[in-house]
Amino acid sequence: MLDIDKYFIKSELIPAIVYETDSNTVLMLAYMNKESLLKTIETKQTWFWSRSRNELWNKGATSGHIQEVVSIYADCDGDTLLINVRQTGVACHTGAYSCFFNKIDF
Repeated sequence: MLDIDKYFIKSELIPAIVYETDSNTVLMLAYMNKESLLKTIETKQTWFWSRSRNELWNKGATSGHIQEVVSIYADCDGDTLLINVRQTGVACHTGAYSCFFNKIDF
């Protein structure tokens, strides 16, 4: 049995970086709680906790832009996840492929 409690010792929510394996692109960062991580593992699709709506959400459930989970890694401290996916369509709610398109020039 998988012990996911160890990832939620510091907080009820942990950041999850979503990375597209085929394009080698960081798509987004979202937050997970225990329930969303369990649903992600169970369904092989990403589920997150919406901090603004205070509810679970399945990425792509309404848009069809689903994320098929390939693998999940925890960082060395066990408080951040890297979720490798195959993205259908775009990842960003703005219509962009990745949420990271606003370059900061310095």
